[in-house]
Amino acid sequence: MNNSASTHKPRPLVDILVSIVIPSVILMKFSGDSDLGASGALIVALAFPVGWGLYELVRFRIKNFIALLGLISVLLTGSIGLLQLDSAWLAVKEAAIPAILGIVVLISARIGKPLIRVLLYNPMVLNTEKISHTLRQRGHEQAFELRLRNATYLLGGTFFISALLNYLLAKWIVVSPSGSEAFNEELGRMTLLSYPVIAAPSMLMMFGIFYFLWRSINQLTGLGLEEVLASPGKAGE
Repeated sequence: MNNSASTHKPRPLVDILVSIVIPSVILMKFSGDSDLGASGALIVALAFPVGWGLYELVRFRIKNFIALLGLISVLLTGSIGLLQLDSAWLAVKEAAIPAILGIVVLISARIGKPLIRVLLYNPMVLNTEKISHTLRQRGHEQAFELRLRNATYLLGGTFFISALLNYLLAKWIVVSPSGSEAFNEELGRMTLLSYPVIAAPSMLMMFGIFYFLWRSINQLTGLGLEEVLASPGKAGE
């Protein structure tokens, strides 16, 4: 049997369309009583990211803690709206998810199993075998482990910054009572803005962490960028 997870190709445009654009349009344009209604629009809108996430997890057998946390986040958003809880809980939920990830990342560094290995320092991104061999030859393995730990601390910091931005964005935009048409419209607007306001800075910080990691590898091994990047053929094996 083929390992479906190994053949899974990221589809960022589809992810953005299904998880952000379509739900936002439904919430902002079809929440009126003459359309789907506040509850109906919320259910239909959240069905897209939930359905897509479940499809990805089941179809490709992806055991991804972050993806699972994303599904839980969507379900919590639906619960706040459908149960008509205080909208302040939405800001708490928006901050809690990245904060939990940040705590997990910091714990991984403290126990000597930095998650930076999973996200950036892995055979899909870098030629880890060649890097490790060169580090052993030069006697810089311990120094590199320290750099990996520092990179993991930086990664944890990006999640905490994201938590703060999520909280502020939710408090700024979503001010109407949950379960109302206005709440849905504000939730849709927040979802649309979350990408440029939060995701884009997070990506820039991730690029900064990758640069720090690359510079550390270069300084400790003397290898060039083209030598440490994983080749497409090897990464796909």
